[in-house]
Amino acid sequence: MSRERSMLRGKAGPIRIERTAEGIAQITAEDADDALLGLGYCHGRDRGLQMRLVRIFGRGQICERLRDNDAMVEIDRFFRRLNFCGDAAEQTAALTPRVQQGNEAYGQGVNLAFEELGVPWELRVLGGTSRDEPWTFADVYLMAKVIGYVALAISQNEIERWIIECVQSGISRSLLEELFPGQLEGLDEEAMRRVQLQDRIVPEALWQIPGLPAAMASNNWVVAGSKTASGRPIACNDPHLQVNRLPAFWYEAVLRWTDQGTSRYAMGGSIPGIPGIVVGRNPDVAWTVTYAFMDCVDSWIEDCRDGQYRRGQDWIPFRVREETIQRKRNPPRVVQFYENDHGTLDGDPHKPGSYLTTRWSCGEQTGAMSLEAILGMFEARTLDEGQAHLAHLCNSSWNWLLADRDGNIGYQMAGKMPLRRPGTSGLVPLPGWEPDNDWRGFAATEDLPQCINPPEGFLATANDNLNGYGKLKPINLCVAPYRAERIRAKLSGPGPFTLEDMKRLQFDVQSTQAERFMAILRPLLDAADPGENRQILLDWDLAYHDDSRGAYLFEQLYRELLQEVFGGQNVTKHPRTHLGVPVVNHLLDETTLMAEYYGAFDTVLLAEHSLWFGGRPRLEIYAAVLARILRIEPRPYGESRKMKLEHLLLGSKLPTILGFDRGPIPLKGGRATVHQGQWLRAQGRRIACGPSYRFVTDLATDTMQTTLPGGPSDRRFSPWYVSGLLDWLNGNYTVLRGTDRD
Repeated sequence: MSRERSMLRGKAGPIRIERTAEGIAQITAEDADDALLGLGYCHGRDRGLQMRLVRIFGRGQICERLRDNDAMVEIDRFFRRLNFCGDAAEQTAALTPRVQQGNEAYGQGVNLAFEELGVPWELRVLGGTSRDEPWTFADVYLMAKVIGYVALAISQNEIERWIIECVQSGISRSLLEELFPGQLEGLDEEAMRRVQLQDRIVPEALWQIPGLPAAMASNNWVVAGSKTASGRPIACNDPHLQVNRLPAFWYEAVLRWTDQGTSRYAMGGSIPGIPGIVVGRNPDVAWTVTYAFMDCVDSWIEDCRDGQYRRGQDWIPFRVREETIQRKRNPPRVVQFYENDHGTLDGDPHKPGSYLTTRWSCGEQTGAMSLEAILGMFEARTLDEGQAHLAHLCNSSWNWLLADRDGNIGYQMAGKMPLRRPGTSGLVPLPGWEPDNDWRGFAATEDLPQCINPPEGFLATANDNLNGYGKLKPINLCVAPYRAERIRAKLSGPGPFTLEDMKRLQFDVQSTQAERFMAILRPLLDAADPGENRQILLDWDLAYHDDSRGAYLFEQLYRELLQEVFGGQNVTKHPRTHLGVPVVNHLLDETTLMAEYYGAFDTVLLAEHSLWFGGRPRLEIYAAVLARILRIEPRPYGESRKMKLEHLLLGSKLPTILGFDRGPIPLKGGRATVHQGQWLRAQGRRIACGPSYRFVTDLATDTMQTTLPGGPSDRRFSPWYVSGLLDWLNGNYTVLRGTDRD
């Protein structure tokens, strides 16, 4: 272990910062606040570029501070519309004295590092800025909102808008019901056809935002001591985010301090710009997270004229918010946003017509309680205490799995769930002129899904439907159940389980999705003429290994099925029973919609009968697709799945020899395997999603074992720029130690 800085002075005493061989910060202080000061200092030194970039984007200051062109104006306008900073002053005032103290200590550390190092040269080269601003709670809050919405919740907004586009294109409610069974109550097709869709929900250039990863899915599970070799619970987590960018999204750290004479620690994954350990453990409790897919975003259809919207029989003026986008090379752009209690209007209400208003519940009044929840985990000593804290972390929607040293395991969903008119799910926009369609407050945390010590002896979440654990049903659409099914099947075994078993499960590439499709395809293969591809598919073990030609053929077949069924690739009759092949290809290649919600489309593909089949038997469709696949050239699955890890700001802009970009390296797994490895395309950008962090920990010890696809630093010439990359690729875990006992 090497010393980075011999001493940093905090309020309670000296702060010692040391580094492991991988560069992971080990921060030792007299109290928790000084430990946070040390964390802020490390974040500011190691990830100052990443933090500043997300702040510039989130404030809508790109044209002012970085690059001034039309595409950047659209991103600035996008973030100004979201108004993430709108209630920052109010939330700052709502901080409890204890949390305010911790936040101020963290900010002090960040600002000390900013002052020492100055503005990163990358920003100065872009002509961006030579000035810096202090890091405050407003920036912490902004960072959490940008991550919670742009990386996660925005997909639910996109699916609502896509449903409108389907209705306007003539896709019937019956067809949509098959994709979203039981979720379309309140759908008013006539009102939807009148909606004038204005701006893209996601500006094209937003897909290039540096410092913010695309998010796809995650796994976490906890196993009770009754099923482990140590007799204590095991907790595991591997959040799935974009992995083909540098630096890695997460920042690992170990914090140690003394509380009333007792040694304490917290270690795991932190987010640069935010105080605390977001996923990890302390001496008594471990906590892990996945995205819950609680629907926290709703849209309403507004009937507008003369700057007003209809409410029953009345016409009410919109509230007008004016923002000025400063530009480096052009005159300022003044933009106006029209708002009511349903959110922000997508359109100009002075032009008569129907437009959407959209509201995100987690963007309101969530900063103070979320920070209190994260910092509260420093002192949580039991599962009950941990659940009580994390239930209030609501900057987005989360599945928290916890385990404590006493042997308890538990699940807690968190998020700000809107209460809607009975019978409506929130998946479709409702007429805004009907007061019954308004939100009716927010769900109490005790009514959200939760569970403690289930008889199975384990809990697992993988972005699947977990409504069954609660009094309410917060989830109306989520990712397919395949990964969750595979994890639960493995954990249902007798055990006893060890950390090595958990690591193997994190690298599992068996596909339950493929198993279901192949059950339909095998009789067709048995009847097919002999040939190489036929035999490859018959012999395939349903695993997504890099050298698997079966996985390659199946992936080609799956895409062809989507085109055949939803695109109507070879159908001339009943044209409105299909989206059209160009639309399906656009959804596959230029959006994340089919990649994220593929479970809804699989429900149709696997059904014995469907209106989407256009009157054809399922086996006829599968046989037609299979016939084409049996004629193509088989290739190893991993051959075309090499990813290049690109620098967050200068990626692909400099010669590879300079070392800002690394690779290519293989992307393991598939969309439905526990070790997810999914290539996405969005606006021409290739995004690789996989395990952005892996950790396993046994509560019988004070250690956790981790891997990270990169290193602590965003500085290209730091020895810790990619210090963990090869270990992440090869499955070698680093041991983090909370104390000297292990």
